[in-house]
Amino acid sequence: MKDTIKNFRSVLIANRGEIAARIIRTAKLCNLETIAIYTLADKNALHTKLADRAIYIGPGPVANSYLSIEKIIEVALSTGAEAIHPGYGFLSENPDFSKSCQKNNIIFIGPRPEIISKMGNKAEAKTIVSAVGVSCIPGTSLTNQDDQSAHEHASKVGYPLMIKAAMGGGGKGMRLVNKPEEFANALNLAKSESLNAFGSDEIILERAILSPRHVEIQIFGDNHGNVIHLGERDCSVQRRHQKVIEEAPCPTLTANLRSKMGRAAIKIAKSLDYCGAGTIEFLLDNNKNYELKRDWRDKKNK
Repeated sequence: MKDTIKNFRSVLIANRGEIAARIIRTAKLCNLETIAIYTLADKNALHTKLADRAIYIGPGPVANSYLSIEKIIEVALSTGAEAIHPGYGFLSENPDFSKSCQKNNIIFIGPRPEIISKMGNKAEAKTIVSAVGVSCIPGTSLTNQDDQSAHEHASKVGYPLMIKAAMGGGGKGMRLVNKPEEFANALNLAKSESLNAFGSDEIILERAILSPRHVEIQIFGDNHGNVIHLGERDCSVQRRHQKVIEEAPCPTLTANLRSKMGRAAIKIAKSLDYCGAGTIEFLLDNNKNYELKRDWRDKKNK
């Protein structure tokens, strides 16, 4: 049985800048009271002027302000905010933040903590998605593997291959390896970068799809089991595995392929009993074959 989400009248936006400004504008259209947070650097930012109330949460840095679960929950409780919208980035993909909102009887506008935990790990996410019949890029996970075992797994995946951090995103902990002699150094670099960025050196290996289209399907689920997709965007223009340009619609998708990928994205979201906005990312090869690129990544709409 699904929990019933109560109506709310006020929302705290746990973000800043353009992201926060968009959320505030939409919240006001819904007649919601808006509460912004800001640091010293953001004192005169647009989102602080647009919100009904703006609360100072310290001079910074980000780790002690926009990434501080304790401070944000404290502001929500002191202002009587009934809901928190994390935007995207910062704490939007942090299961502990979602859990802390639940614990304090504050509505978290986003997925439940257990869903964030499941889909925040690429290896686990691929297992979940494969179980519902959606094709994933062939590969394997590496956990506490010695060098010899890691090389054997890499050989089975085949070259060229991609080394990816199992946790997190943003292009960190990723390396393209074209031949076996490059593997050991690339693996060490990826593990070190992943440990530094995400606190985990768990790695997955995937077959490299060269010159693919990176196509994202935006999905949205409500609290009653309904899921829709809102079309796709092409994010193929990238630098260091980070998108530079998003284009919609994807210029190479046919109507039939768009429909198939949309249905696959909905199938994944429904299997998770997903609530909120999210993105299912696919790689499309030159033969128009698509495979799940990576884990779910929460992206909050305005």
